[in-house]
Amino acid sequence: MDARAAVRERVAAHRDRLVALSHRIHAHPELAFEEERASAWCAEALDATGFTVERGVCDLPTAFVARAGAGPLHLALCAEYDCLPGIGHACGHNLIAAMAVGAGIAAARVADDVGLTVSVVGTPAEERGGGKILLLERGAFAGVHAAMMVHPAPVDVVEPATLAWWEFEVRYTGKSAHASAFPELGINAADALTVAQTAIGLLRQHIRQGDRIHGIVTDGGDAPNVVPAHTAADYIVRARTLAELDDIRAKVLHCFEAGALATGATLEVKPSGEPYAEVRCDAALAAVYRRNAEAVGRSFPDLGVLIERAAASTDMGNVSHALPSIHPMIGIASLPAVNHQPEFTAHCVTAPADRAVADGALALAWTAVDVACDPALAARLQARGR
Repeated sequence: MDARAAVRERVAAHRDRLVALSHRIHAHPELAFEEERASAWCAEALDATGFTVERGVCDLPTAFVARAGAGPLHLALCAEYDCLPGIGHACGHNLIAAMAVGAGIAAARVADDVGLTVSVVGTPAEERGGGKILLLERGAFAGVHAAMMVHPAPVDVVEPATLAWWEFEVRYTGKSAHASAFPELGINAADALTVAQTAIGLLRQHIRQGDRIHGIVTDGGDAPNVVPAHTAADYIVRARTLAELDDIRAKVLHCFEAGALATGATLEVKPSGEPYAEVRCDAALAAVYRRNAEAVGRSFPDLGVLIERAAASTDMGNVSHALPSIHPMIGIASLPAVNHQPEFTAHCVTAPADRAVADGALALAWTAVDVACDPALAARLQARGR
C-alpha cells in the first residue's frame, strides 16, 4: 500500500472517533487557558495511537506537544480548542482539534516511510490570550520546519484574508459624589469613556478600509445616583499588517486620552498580551493543500472582494511570521450563519461539520506526505534557519 492510500485508510478507520472527539469538545466548551478537558481528550487520543505526548508544555497547563516519526522534515499540526464566552464553539475549534488529531494520527502511520517527524501542538487561548505566541516564544516550535491547521467557515477558502490585531483594556478613575446633591464635587469616569467612544465614532470616517475598531464596556459604574468613579472597557484594533496596526492603535489611544483630558479622569491602558500578526500564507504549501482538498471533494468558490471584507485575526499569524505556514478554511455549509454567531455554534456538530472533520484531517495528512515526498519543497523548508 502506498503512503497516500495508507493515510486514507487510517483516517477512515478513525473517523467515528474523530467525530466523537469533535462532538465531546463542542458539548463541553472551555474558555481560554481553561481547556482542561479538551486538551486532555486530544492528548489521550494521540497517546493511544503511539505518539509521545508531553502535557503542560511551556508552563501552559492546557498546552501539549505530541510527536511521532523521526524523519528529517518536521511538520507541526496546530490544534485549537478554546471557546467563546456565552456562545461556546461559535468558531468551530472543536473541529480544528479533531482535524489536527486526525491528521497527526494518519500522517504518523507513514511518517518514517516518507521522512517525516509529525508534531501535533495543542494550542490554548486562540480567541483571547495568544497561546500560540506564548508557545512560539517559549520554544514549542523549535526545530519545526512548517506549521499547518484548518479552520471551519461557511465555505472553503485556501488563503483567507487576516488582520493584525491588538487587544487592550482601558480604565478611567474619577471621583465619587452624590449625583444630585453634589455633582460638582465628582469626576465622572463614565463621561470620560463616553467622550472616548464618541471620538472613536468620528474617527471611523478617516480610517483605512482594512482597519477595525471594536470593544465592550466592562464597568460602567455602580449606581445611577453616584457619580461613577471608575469605568473600564476592553477594545480591539485591527489592521492589514502589524506595521499598519501601529498607526490605527496610536489614533485610537488618542481618543481615550481625549476622554481623560475632557473630564479630568485618570486613564490607564493595559495591553492584553502581544499583538496578533497577519497570516503569511506559504504559497507552495497552500497549493499542495488545495490539490488535496479538491481530491477529497472540496471546492473553492470565487468569492472576490468578499474574502477581503470578511477578514478575522488569529495567533497563527505570529507562527506564520516565524516559519512557513498555512491556515485554510474548510466549509461546513452554515450560511447564512457565520463564525461567532450562536447559529454557527449549532452548525459545528452537523453532518457537514462531521464530513469536514474527516476531509480536513485527510487533506492535511496528504499535504504532509506530499511535502515530504517533494525533494525541492522539503529541502526549502528544511533549509529555513540554517
